[in-house]
Amino acid sequence: MVILITGTNGFIASALFNELISPVGIDGNYNEGSINNTLSYFKPDVVFHVGACTNTLNNDIEYMMYNNFLATKWITDWCTLNKKKLIYSSSAACYGNNNQYPTNVYGWSKYLGELYVLQHNGIALRYFNVYGPGESHKGNMASFIYQNYKKESIGIFKGNPSRDFIHVSDVVSANLFALEHYEKLQGKYYDVGTGNSYMYEYLCNIMGKSYYYVEDDHIPKGYQFHTIADKKKIMPGWMPQISIEQGVTNYINLLNEEN
Repeated sequence: MVILITGTNGFIASALFNELISPVGIDGNYNEGSINNTLSYFKPDVVFHVGACTNTLNNDIEYMMYNNFLATKWITDWCTLNKKKLIYSSSAACYGNNNQYPTNVYGWSKYLGELYVLQHNGIALRYFNVYGPGESHKGNMASFIYQNYKKESIGIFKGNPSRDFIHVSDVVSANLFALEHYEKLQGKYYDVGTGNSYMYEYLCNIMGKSYYYVEDDHIPKGYQFHTIADKKKIMPGWMPQISIEQGVTNYINLLNEEN
Protein backbone atom coordinates (compact mmCIF):
# COMPACT_ATOMS: atom_id res chain seq x y z
CA MET A 1 0.00 0.00 0.00
CA VAL A 2 1.35 3.43 -0.96
CA ILE A 3 0.59 6.06 1.70
CA LEU A 4 1.09 9.75 1.02
CA ILE A 5 1.09 12.39 3.77
CA THR A 6 0.90 16.13 3.13
CA GLY A 7 2.52 18.70 5.40
CA THR A 8 5.35 16.50 6.63
CA ASN A 9 7.39 19.50 7.80
CA GLY A 10 4.65 20.07 10.36
CA PHE A 11 3.94 18.78 13.83
CA ILE A 12 1.25 16.13 13.41
CA ALA A 13 2.17 15.03 9.89
CA SER A 14 5.79 14.40 10.86
CA ALA A 15 4.67 12.29 13.84
CA LEU A 16 2.39 10.27 11.56
CA PHE A 17 5.15 9.94 8.96
CA ASN A 18 7.55 8.51 11.56
CA GLU A 19 5.00 5.91 12.65
CA LEU A 20 4.54 4.39 9.18
CA ILE A 21 6.78 2.19 7.06
CA SER A 22 8.11 4.01 3.97
CA PRO A 23 5.33 6.55 3.42
CA VAL A 24 5.63 9.33 0.86
CA GLY A 25 5.83 12.79 2.41
CA ILE A 26 5.25 16.09 0.64
CA ASP A 27 5.26 19.68 1.80
CA GLY A 28 5.54 23.17 0.38
CA ASN A 29 3.40 25.47 -1.73
CA TYR A 30 0.65 23.76 -3.68
CA ASN A 31 -1.14 24.61 -6.89
CA GLU A 32 -3.61 22.45 -8.76
CA GLY A 33 -1.09 21.33 -11.35
CA SER A 34 1.63 20.38 -8.89
CA ILE A 35 -0.82 18.48 -6.70
CA ASN A 36 -2.20 16.49 -9.62
CA ASN A 37 1.28 15.79 -10.96
CA THR A 38 2.61 14.69 -7.57
CA LEU A 39 -0.32 12.42 -6.79
CA SER A 40 -0.30 10.93 -10.28
CA TYR A 41 3.42 10.25 -9.98
CA PHE A 42 3.29 8.48 -6.59
CA LYS A 43 -0.16 6.89 -7.14
CA PRO A 44 -0.99 6.60 -3.41
CA ASP A 45 -3.68 4.22 -2.23
CA VAL A 46 -4.46 6.59 0.65
CA VAL A 47 -3.76 10.25 1.28
CA PHE A 48 -3.51 11.66 4.80
CA HIS A 49 -4.09 15.34 4.07
CA VAL A 50 -2.58 16.98 7.14
CA GLY A 51 -0.83 19.99 5.58
CA ALA A 52 -2.47 23.37 6.14
CA CYS A 53 -1.95 26.85 7.51
CA THR A 54 -2.58 26.27 11.22
CA ASN A 55 -2.26 29.88 12.38
CA THR A 56 -5.67 30.38 13.97
CA LEU A 57 -5.04 34.14 14.22
CA ASN A 58 -4.38 34.63 10.50
CA ASN A 59 -7.23 36.71 9.05
CA ASP A 60 -5.98 36.77 5.45
CA ILE A 61 -9.03 35.24 3.77
CA GLU A 62 -7.38 34.76 0.36
CA TYR A 63 -4.34 33.04 1.87
CA MET A 64 -6.38 30.80 4.16
CA MET A 65 -8.88 29.76 1.52
CA TYR A 66 -6.15 29.00 -1.01
CA ASN A 67 -4.01 26.93 1.36
CA ASN A 68 -6.70 25.30 3.47
CA PHE A 69 -9.67 24.97 1.14
CA LEU A 70 -8.49 24.95 -2.47
CA ALA A 71 -5.57 22.61 -1.77
CA THR A 72 -8.01 20.27 -0.02
CA LYS A 73 -10.44 20.46 -2.96
CA TRP A 74 -7.72 19.55 -5.47
CA ILE A 75 -6.51 16.61 -3.40
CA THR A 76 -10.10 15.44 -2.86
CA ASP A 77 -10.86 15.67 -6.57
CA TRP A 78 -7.84 13.52 -7.41
CA CYS A 79 -8.73 10.91 -4.79
CA THR A 80 -12.34 10.82 -6.00
CA LEU A 81 -11.38 10.49 -9.66
CA ASN A 82 -8.90 7.71 -8.88
CA LYS A 83 -11.03 6.01 -6.20
CA LYS A 84 -8.44 6.43 -3.44
CA LYS A 85 -8.90 6.82 0.30
CA LEU A 86 -8.66 10.27 1.88
CA ILE A 87 -8.29 11.09 5.58
CA TYR A 88 -8.46 14.82 6.24
CA SER A 89 -7.08 16.64 9.28
CA SER A 90 -9.88 18.95 10.35
CA SER A 91 -10.15 20.99 13.53
CA ALA A 92 -12.27 21.61 16.61
CA ALA A 93 -12.26 25.23 15.38
CA CYS A 94 -15.17 24.10 13.18
CA TYR A 95 -17.34 24.26 16.31
CA GLY A 96 -16.60 27.93 17.00
CA ASN A 97 -18.03 29.53 20.11
CA ASN A 98 -21.60 28.35 19.52
CA ASN A 99 -20.76 24.66 19.04
CA GLN A 100 -22.20 24.88 15.53
CA TYR A 101 -20.16 27.06 13.17
CA PRO A 102 -16.65 28.57 13.11
CA THR A 103 -15.98 32.04 14.49
CA ASN A 104 -12.73 32.87 12.70
CA VAL A 105 -11.21 32.65 9.21
CA TYR A 106 -9.09 29.62 10.08
CA GLY A 107 -12.14 27.72 11.33
CA TRP A 108 -14.15 28.50 8.21
CA SER A 109 -11.31 27.43 5.90
CA LYS A 110 -11.11 24.05 7.67
CA TYR A 111 -14.90 23.68 7.85
CA LEU A 112 -15.36 24.21 4.11
CA GLY A 113 -12.52 21.79 3.36
CA GLU A 114 -14.15 19.25 5.64
CA LEU A 115 -17.53 19.62 3.93
CA TYR A 116 -15.95 18.99 0.54
CA VAL A 117 -14.11 15.89 1.78
CA LEU A 118 -17.28 14.46 3.31
CA GLN A 119 -19.33 15.18 0.18
CA HIS A 120 -16.84 12.96 -1.64
CA ASN A 121 -17.00 10.20 0.98
CA GLY A 122 -13.67 10.78 2.71
CA ILE A 123 -13.05 10.88 6.47
CA ALA A 124 -12.49 14.06 8.47
CA LEU A 125 -10.87 14.08 11.90
CA ARG A 126 -11.53 17.12 14.07
CA TYR A 127 -8.46 17.53 16.26
CA PHE A 128 -8.76 19.25 19.59
CA ASN A 129 -5.76 20.82 21.37
CA VAL A 130 -2.80 18.69 20.33
CA TYR A 131 0.45 18.77 22.31
CA GLY A 132 3.63 16.73 22.49
CA PRO A 133 7.12 16.30 21.01
CA GLY A 134 7.82 17.89 17.64
CA GLU A 135 5.97 21.20 17.95
CA SER A 136 8.89 23.51 18.75
CA HIS A 137 8.77 25.20 15.33
CA LYS A 138 5.15 26.35 15.75
CA GLY A 139 5.90 29.53 17.69
CA ASN A 140 2.71 31.15 19.00
CA MET A 141 0.68 28.22 17.67
CA ALA A 142 2.55 25.68 19.80
CA SER A 143 0.66 24.19 22.72
CA PHE A 144 0.16 25.99 26.01
CA ILE A 145 2.51 23.45 27.57
CA TYR A 146 5.38 24.09 25.18
CA GLN A 147 5.01 27.88 25.24
CA ASN A 148 5.13 28.04 29.02
CA TYR A 149 7.27 25.17 30.30
CA LYS A 150 10.28 27.44 30.96
CA LYS A 151 8.30 30.11 32.83
CA GLU A 152 8.10 30.39 36.59
CA SER A 153 4.61 31.90 36.48
CA ILE A 154 2.09 31.75 33.63
CA GLY A 155 -0.44 34.37 32.53
CA ILE A 156 -3.90 32.94 31.76
CA PHE A 157 -7.25 34.42 30.76
CA LYS A 158 -10.03 35.14 33.24
CA GLY A 159 -13.37 33.40 32.98
CA ASN A 160 -12.08 29.82 33.41
CA PRO A 161 -11.50 28.85 29.78
CA SER A 162 -10.87 25.14 29.35
CA ARG A 163 -9.57 22.85 26.65
CA ASP A 164 -9.64 19.21 25.60
CA PHE A 165 -5.91 18.46 25.38
CA ILE A 166 -4.81 15.39 23.41
CA HIS A 167 -1.32 13.98 23.02
CA VAL A 168 0.08 13.81 19.49
CA SER A 169 0.64 10.04 19.74
CA ASP A 170 -3.10 9.59 20.29
CA VAL A 171 -3.79 11.73 17.21
CA VAL A 172 -1.48 9.46 15.21
CA SER A 173 -3.32 6.39 16.49
CA ALA A 174 -6.66 7.97 15.47
CA ASN A 175 -5.40 8.39 11.91
CA LEU A 176 -4.21 4.80 11.74
CA PHE A 177 -7.52 3.58 13.17
CA ALA A 178 -9.42 5.59 10.54
CA LEU A 179 -7.39 3.91 7.81
CA GLU A 180 -7.86 0.43 9.26
CA HIS A 181 -11.65 0.90 9.46
CA TYR A 182 -12.05 3.16 6.46
CA GLU A 183 -15.02 1.45 4.82
CA LYS A 184 -17.10 1.65 8.02
CA LEU A 185 -16.15 5.24 8.85
CA GLN A 186 -16.06 7.03 5.51
CA GLY A 187 -18.36 9.93 4.73
CA LYS A 188 -18.35 11.39 8.27
CA TYR A 189 -16.33 13.60 10.57
CA TYR A 190 -15.15 12.44 13.99
CA ASP A 191 -13.87 14.23 17.08
CA VAL A 192 -10.30 13.43 18.04
CA GLY A 193 -10.04 14.40 21.68
CA THR A 194 -10.28 12.87 25.13
CA GLY A 195 -13.85 13.88 25.92
CA ASN A 196 -12.61 15.81 28.95
CA SER A 197 -11.96 19.53 29.28
CA TYR A 198 -9.40 21.01 31.66
CA MET A 199 -9.05 24.56 32.91
CA TYR A 200 -5.67 26.21 32.46
CA GLU A 201 -5.38 26.51 36.23
CA TYR A 202 -5.38 22.71 36.44
CA LEU A 203 -2.82 22.47 33.65
CA CYS A 204 -0.54 24.91 35.49
CA ASN A 205 -0.79 22.73 38.58
CA ILE A 206 0.26 19.64 36.62
CA MET A 207 3.18 21.62 35.21
CA GLY A 208 4.16 22.76 38.71
CA LYS A 209 3.75 26.44 37.79
CA SER A 210 2.08 29.36 39.51
CA TYR A 211 -0.27 31.53 37.46
CA TYR A 212 -1.81 34.98 37.30
CA TYR A 213 -4.65 36.49 35.26
CA VAL A 214 -4.12 38.80 32.30
CA GLU A 215 -6.46 41.58 31.18
CA ASP A 216 -9.34 40.87 28.80
CA ASP A 217 -7.77 42.88 25.97
CA HIS A 218 -5.25 40.03 25.55
CA ILE A 219 -8.04 37.66 24.44
CA PRO A 220 -8.01 37.15 20.63
CA LYS A 221 -11.15 37.79 18.61
CA GLY A 222 -13.15 34.59 18.12
CA TYR A 223 -11.37 32.84 21.01
CA GLN A 224 -12.96 29.53 21.99
CA PHE A 225 -13.45 29.59 25.76
CA HIS A 226 -14.42 25.96 26.05
CA THR A 227 -13.63 22.93 23.89
CA ILE A 228 -14.45 19.31 24.57
CA ALA A 229 -14.75 16.34 22.25
CA ASP A 230 -18.20 14.80 22.11
CA LYS A 231 -17.73 11.16 23.07
CA LYS A 232 -20.64 10.26 20.79
CA LYS A 233 -18.68 11.69 17.87
CA ILE A 234 -15.44 9.83 18.58
CA MET A 235 -14.77 6.94 16.19
CA PRO A 236 -16.47 3.79 17.54
CA GLY A 237 -13.80 1.48 18.90
CA TRP A 238 -11.08 4.13 19.25
CA MET A 239 -10.15 6.00 22.41
CA PRO A 240 -7.04 7.96 23.41
CA GLN A 241 -4.66 6.19 25.74
CA ILE A 242 -2.68 9.01 27.38
CA SER A 243 -4.19 10.92 30.30
CA ILE A 244 -3.58 14.64 30.65
CA GLU A 245 -1.58 14.06 33.84
CA GLN A 246 0.64 11.40 32.30
CA GLY A 247 1.04 13.20 28.98
CA VAL A 248 1.92 16.62 30.37
CA THR A 249 4.26 15.27 33.05
CA ASN A 250 6.18 13.11 30.57
CA TYR A 251 6.31 15.93 28.04
CA ILE A 252 7.65 18.44 30.57
CA ASN A 253 10.31 15.96 31.67
CA LEU A 254 11.33 15.41 28.04
CA LEU A 255 11.52 19.14 27.34
CA ASN A 256 13.63 19.72 30.42
CA GLU A 257 16.01 16.93 29.40
CA GLU A 258 16.36 18.36 25.90
CA ASN A 259 16.96 21.88 27.12
